[in-house]
Amino acid sequence: MFTIKSLSPIALAITAALTHSSLAANTTPIETDEMEVIVVTSDFRQSALDKMPSSISVIDQQQIEDEGAQHFEDLLNSIANFNWSGGSSRAKYFQIRGVGEQEEYQGAPNSSVGYIIDDIDMSGLGMVASMYDLQQVEVLRGPQGTRYGANALAGLIYLKSNDPTAMFEHGAEVSLGDDQLRTFSGFSSGPLTDSGTLLYRVSVQQHQQNGYRDNLYTGHDDSNSRDELNTRLKLRWYASDSLTVDFNLMHANFDNGYDAWTLDNNGFDTLTDAPGVDKQRTTGSSLKITYSGYDTFELVSLTSMAQTDTHHGYDGDWGNPDYWHARVCDAAPCEYDYTWDKVGDRQTVSQEFRLSSTDAGKLFNGSTDWLLGVYGMKLDEDNHTTEVYNGWPEALVADYNATNMALFGQLDSDLGDDYALSVGLRVERRESDYQDSAGDGFDPSETMWGGHLALSKALSDDHQTYIRIARGYKAGGFNMSLPAELSDKKEYQAETLYNYELGLKSTWLEGDVSTNVSVFYMDRRDQQVAASQQNPAEPQKFILYTENASNSYNYGAEFEGRWYTSDNLTLYATLGWLETAYGDYQYQNKYGELVDLSDRELAHSPNFTHSLGATYRSDNGWFANLTSSGKSEFYYSDSNESKSEPYTIFNARIGYETEVWSAYLWGRNLFDEQYGVRGFYFGNEPDLGWADKQYIRYGDPRQLGLTLKVKLM
Repeated sequence: MFTIKSLSPIALAITAALTHSSLAANTTPIETDEMEVIVVTSDFRQSALDKMPSSISVIDQQQIEDEGAQHFEDLLNSIANFNWSGGSSRAKYFQIRGVGEQEEYQGAPNSSVGYIIDDIDMSGLGMVASMYDLQQVEVLRGPQGTRYGANALAGLIYLKSNDPTAMFEHGAEVSLGDDQLRTFSGFSSGPLTDSGTLLYRVSVQQHQQNGYRDNLYTGHDDSNSRDELNTRLKLRWYASDSLTVDFNLMHANFDNGYDAWTLDNNGFDTLTDAPGVDKQRTTGSSLKITYSGYDTFELVSLTSMAQTDTHHGYDGDWGNPDYWHARVCDAAPCEYDYTWDKVGDRQTVSQEFRLSSTDAGKLFNGSTDWLLGVYGMKLDEDNHTTEVYNGWPEALVADYNATNMALFGQLDSDLGDDYALSVGLRVERRESDYQDSAGDGFDPSETMWGGHLALSKALSDDHQTYIRIARGYKAGGFNMSLPAELSDKKEYQAETLYNYELGLKSTWLEGDVSTNVSVFYMDRRDQQVAASQQNPAEPQKFILYTENASNSYNYGAEFEGRWYTSDNLTLYATLGWLETAYGDYQYQNKYGELVDLSDRELAHSPNFTHSLGATYRSDNGWFANLTSSGKSEFYYSDSNESKSEPYTIFNARIGYETEVWSAYLWGRNLFDEQYGVRGFYFGNEPDLGWADKQYIRYGDPRQLGLTLKVKLM
């Protein structure tokens, strides 16, 4: 269902033009050239997508540009069985096949979904995700225990920006739109030396908009604003015929507001007197050295480091003194003023060495490629959290550090008769230490292991099937600041996940149609559950902790398809089906009652996700793209029965393209669908006796704009 709100005449005209033009595509099929091979760059050997025995989604640069995606958030709904939790100004917490975090207000970083940008690990810090000058987005579903270890229990998101080019090319782009949207972007690439042995690429994007909220109390229309800077520098040095050095440097500065919640659930007119913030400043780099001077193996050294400062704060009463004084609490004007603020500092340094076989170094009569590697990572994070309730502050200063060491290996064998076998194993040791100003201290350590076993079979030149078993793991941890009645929940165990998957990757109609289909079953053991209960003594506060449930089970399927119907028109679609259920799990609510969640669906796990797109390019330069995407209802939380509503949103983009310049008129969420991306069910209104109530944060409303691009080569 969707609703069309009242539109201004110009907005109605633009919406109608976008919708009509996108549907007016020529569908006459003619012969097309052979499709470009898509390479998965997050894999050890950078294999072709159709040869990978795993469920992987790749969104390439052409689709990113055709849809006009500015941030990873703009592409989320086009990925099957993928969801996100909107508790921040930008998408930060992700769920793949129903597995992943919904927030991280306290505790040690411990992600279920890996997030990497140009070999820089940003897991748990997913905000800084500009799509400008990006080569492709890769989403690997299921445990990635061999390649990425503990941070990829559910899967991995890998962002790969464009590499330096041997020829000069430069570009600039500007976008203007409603909500005071202003985006300025540019890139430059080419050789730095006459010999062409040293290449560079640099890109910059500055994005600003007001954030769709009007604060009726302060009179501001930008209390939820976005002010986002992304810069990248890449260097490639061909030091010799056998030595290549790649250096990446990124800097992102997101200075965003966070004023997204309303007491009456209107969604867009707020009343806070202390609007929140959601800031992240990250500087990261990676250095990859590839040496191929040996006959039997290649050596790769991969070094990365990142420094991230975060600041997340919000007005927890979602109101102001005048609002609360006008309401009655115990026969007197209400007094309710609560703010929460967290400042964090994270530093990570990692080093990986790996040896991989060349053709001359294959084992077993030249049938088997091999790879061996060692990995080390050090993470340090400091957090300073401040809560102020009716003028009384409470502060917590916490320091956490962890060291990970891992050994891994992989064998890829050609078994003959078009069969191939891939076997991988990773053993990882984590040592950690936590101390805070409240007197809590923990130093857990553990050894974990994961890996995969995949058998694939080429049925023909056009069809390849596979079966895959993978084991992933997620480290255990601890809970701080718990009351005495929850002292038995101070620590929780590691979680393991077994993923069983069957897939078929096909091309049809002489390569004009490609499809990827997979079915899976996930067995989660000692599932880590983020539990919470409202503090009866201090209703503005929550007691947050993680505990282990028994086994839980997720199963479902994914479909992705693309059809080049002609040289002018391309159609593409995704569909995800997901069933999830807790095993035996009960938790205690704020009244001390046990709530049984056994057999209930997991939070942020919609049964269906879907997307459909069409891109048309005429021979004389006209362009149109139309997409729809959405999902079925899902639970917002593991600690209540609050649910979202199903939704579908429509985007469109039309324009005119030449080799040098292009102009586009575009609209996102054309029919102004109001859809929830995060929900809570608790008491936050003292005049109602702190009665439980559903509160919803909505996604972005309709936005219309214009983009101009220039590219010189």
